[in-house]
Amino acid sequence: MMDEGQARRRGRLAFIGEVWSELTKVTWPSREDAARLTLLVLGVSAVVGVFLALWDLGFSTLVERVFL
Repeated sequence: MMDEGQARRRGRLAFIGEVWSELTKVTWPSREDAARLTLLVLGVSAVVGVFLALWDLGFSTLVERVFL
């Protein structure tokens, strides 16, 4: 009969085996695709950051002029 510790170890090993099995099915992007997509994410993030900064600056200026 299996004790609780052995059952947990067997469960963990089964889980790791299943994870490994799924990882072997993944179609990983090429190095070029990963680099291109990383640059795209950085570019979009920069554009959104500038937009939000300008929006915040304009809104804070508006609040200062109207309410203060």
